[in-house]
Amino acid sequence: MVRKLKYHEQKLLKKVDFISWQADNNLHEVKILKRYRIQKREDYTKYNKLAREIRDLGTKIKEVDADHPFRMEHSALLLEKLYMMGLIATKWDLQLTQKVTASAFCRRRLPVVMVRNKMSQNIKMATQFVEQGHVRVGAEVVKDPAFLVTRSLEDFVTWVDTSAIKKHVLEYNNAKDDFDIA
Repeated sequence: MVRKLKYHEQKLLKKVDFISWQADNNLHEVKILKRYRIQKREDYTKYNKLAREIRDLGTKIKEVDADHPFRMEHSALLLEKLYMMGLIATKWDLQLTQKVTASAFCRRRLPVVMVRNKMSQNIKMATQFVEQGHVRVGAEVVKDPAFLVTRSLEDFVTWVDTSAIKKHVLEYNNAKDDFDIA
């Protein structure tokens, strides 16, 4: 049983709302976590921090004189890196660094790429496939749904050879090889 609160404790607790915390009062964050099926809130906070640092870096590079070789070199490096990661659409405009958000990182997660490639109907199912070990990227089996897929790796997202899902897809498409009957 809980003891009765003393007078000063009651006065202090009048000012505290236990129902809605400031940290949990972010509806946008909760919406993004549900949309992209992010299980760990820490992943989303990391994406937010990275996006903020990218925007700050883009701003600092923009402040340097436009004809300075440092600005030309480092803006090209930054834009190339962001383009290869798939966070921006083109690598020609430094203004695109200001549009990098945490959602851009979320769109590069493996389950979202699987849905975009029509390997799965929805993100929930794709997350289950990844966690169960049905998906590989290149030659490596990936079991972490937070794996970020770059543009160069996007074409190498496939089913594991021993996956039952791959067998069902091949049977459905009448593409099953007679050599693989086992």
